This record gives sequence, C-alpha cells and structure tokens, in this order.
Amino acid sequence: MLRGFASAFRTPDLRKKILFTIFILGIYRLGAVVPTPGVNYSAIQKCITQTQDNSFYGLINLFSGGALLQLSVFALGIMPYITASIIIQLLVVVIPRLDALKQEGQAGQAKLTQYTRYLTIGLAILQSTAILALARTPGRLFQGCNEQLIPNQSITLIIVMIITLTAGTGMIMWFGELITDRGIGNGMSLLIFVSIIASFPGQLVAIFRVDGALTLAFTVAVGLVTIGAVVYVEQAQRRIPVQYAKRMVGSREYGGASTYIPLKVNMAGVIPVIFASSLLYIPQLIVTLSGSQAGWAQWVSQNFTKGDEPLYLLAYFLLIVFFCYFYVAITFNPVEVADNMKKYGGFIPGIRAGKPTAEYLDYVLTRLTFPGSLYLAVIAIIPFVAFATLGVGNRFLFGGTSLLIMVGVGLDTIKQLESQLQQRNYEGFLR
Repeated sequence: MLRGFASAFRTPDLRKKILFTIFILGIYRLGAVVPTPGVNYSAIQKCITQTQDNSFYGLINLFSGGALLQLSVFALGIMPYITASIIIQLLVVVIPRLDALKQEGQAGQAKLTQYTRYLTIGLAILQSTAILALARTPGRLFQGCNEQLIPNQSITLIIVMIITLTAGTGMIMWFGELITDRGIGNGMSLLIFVSIIASFPGQLVAIFRVDGALTLAFTVAVGLVTIGAVVYVEQAQRRIPVQYAKRMVGSREYGGASTYIPLKVNMAGVIPVIFASSLLYIPQLIVTLSGSQAGWAQWVSQNFTKGDEPLYLLAYFLLIVFFCYFYVAITFNPVEVADNMKKYGGFIPGIRAGKPTAEYLDYVLTRLTFPGSLYLAVIAIIPFVAFATLGVGNRFLFGGTSLLIMVGVGLDTIKQLESQLQQRNYEGFLR
C-alpha cells in the first residue's frame, strides 16, 4: 500500500488531486473551530467541559467533528445535505415526475441534484434557527450548564447568525462537490470521514488517562476486530451471471458477451443504521428539550439514554433489520433491471427473460438482504456492548455507525486510487 501511495505521488495529475483534496479538507476543519459571530466562545467551552461525559451530546457532535456544540461557522456540518439526499431518494419512488427525471439520464440527474441543493439550504435554515432558539436560553442547549451562550440577542444579530450557519452549510456542500470533481474520492463521504476521525485521538488519550493502558489496548482490539469484520463483509457480493445473445447488424456481429450483476451482501450501506439511530434518539431528545420529570420521561431516561440497556439494544436491532429491507426495496428495482436486460438481449442462464428474471432477482435479493441486515445490526450493537463492558462507553463514542462509515469511505477512496493507478500501468495498492 505504501508503494501504491508513492506511485500516486509520482504521478503529477494524481498528486495534484490528492493535495487538492487535503487542502479542501484542511479548510473544512478550520471552519469547524471558527465561532459564529455573537457566540460567547468561553461560555461554550465551559459547557462542553461540563457535559463531555454525556454520550448524547457526543453522538450529536460526532458527524460535525465537534463543530455543532461549539456553534462554529460549520456547525451544521454535512447532515442537512445527507438528510436532503435521503428525502429526494424517497420522493423519487413516490412522485412520478421525479422518477421520470431519474430515467432521463445525466440531464435528469442534474435536475435532481439541483433540487437536493435547494432542499439542503431550506433544511439548514430550519436547523440553524432551532439550534439558536435553544442556545438563546441558558440550560436548554446544554442541560445543567446555565452559561449565557449568546449575550446579545437582538433580532439583527440572530438573523446574521442564521445566515452564517446556512452559508456554512452551502460552503460545505460546495467543498464536497469540488472534491468529487477535482479531487480523489466522493467529496461528501470524505467530509463525513474527516469529521468522525477528528476527535479519535482525543478519545483514545482520554481512555488512557482515565482507565489505563490495559483498557485502551482492549478498546483498540475491539475496534480492530470490528473493522476487520466490516472490511470482509463490505467486499462480499453475490454475482448473478448474465449472458448477452449474439446479434447480426449488417455484416457485423454484436453481443455474445458474458458478464454479471454484482449484488452486495450489504446493499443498504450505513443508511439503515443512521435511520435507526435517529428514531431511537427522538424520545431522548423530547425528554431533554421538555425537561419533564413525569413517569414516561423517567422510563425513557432509564431505557433509551445509554446504549447498553436490553430494550434499547432490541429496538435498535429490529429497526436496523427493518430499514435494511426497506432501503434495499426502494433503491433496487428487479423489474427495471430485468426490463433493461431484456431490451439489450441479456438473460440469466436457466431463467427466462422478463417477469421470471425479475422474480428470480427479487428472490435472491431477499435472501441476500437477510444476512446483510443481521450483519449491520450486529456490527452496530457489538461496540456498544463491548465498550460498556470495558467501562469506556461515554469516552469512546465510535459505535458501529462510525466504523461502517470510516471503513466504507476508506475502501472506496483506495479503490478509486487503485483504478487510476492501474490505468497508468502501476501495480497499485493491493499487490
């Protein structure tokens, strides 16, 4: 792998892409620590120190790389764009007009991308307004910390802060597209990757100082075993063979090639885990914002505050399995794949073209999604249990979601570098 990176840096255009990517990521991390105008930075730091052992705040802050709770310029991070992308994907399934745009190819996809951008800005305005509404009142954004986070609460300043946070989201979206177009890898994925690993060294140092070297070693071992399992399964796939019939066009013969349809074991990626996590944090968020001490609030606090309660783990497991089937069903259409194969003269050996092919693909996909959903659920739950057993759950917040994202983005980026190196007759990374 080191030889592959050396080969990449010896190639002028690849070196330029890598350095450009690193430069954009550096600016992104710089914006994560620049405070928004009007924020009392010292008060923010005091509140973060008081609540640093709260896993709820740690998970809220995870995808922004520490920027959200600091109310920095890039406080909203990439989450408004992710949310907008998921919403557009779901709407494509239910709105015929959007589905028609998807079928138009590159022009239609550009239109959908534009809709995603507009929705991202709208969500950024809503989220920034909600966060500032909480931050204006002491003790609302940080439970138990009564510092005045926004001393000057004039309407003009609040509007400026909303515009600043929304513009920060727009810049992050632009950064991601720049990396995708002119750098290496998927820009949005790399921004999430950098946000997650930004606090990784600090978490390890905290475990070492509080729990000692032995606990740190066991924690790292759990993380490495989980990463190994993720790498193994993420690259596993079921290959459906496809044969194309020979056709004579004039004096030339076309077709006759053999290929395959790669169906990954984990077709849904990390989306089911994100959906399940979001739903499970809604009850806790309601209790936190309401400040209620009623019986239902105490029950929620007892069962959904930490990640090691049996009821929480059971609900998490079942939600991941459900969303895995749901997301695969809306992103992979066996009927559409079968129709495209039939249009170009392709068929699966032993299966008739058309409806039997669609039924066969649906059958295989359903059976393949079952172990994939179990894998996702187990990977998401194991870190919670292991870290809670080791007693580092509140200081080491890298659960299954984070590991899945880090490994997935890392593998995708390395594969892109690998393919570009192979085009230039280098050996690449994997030899």
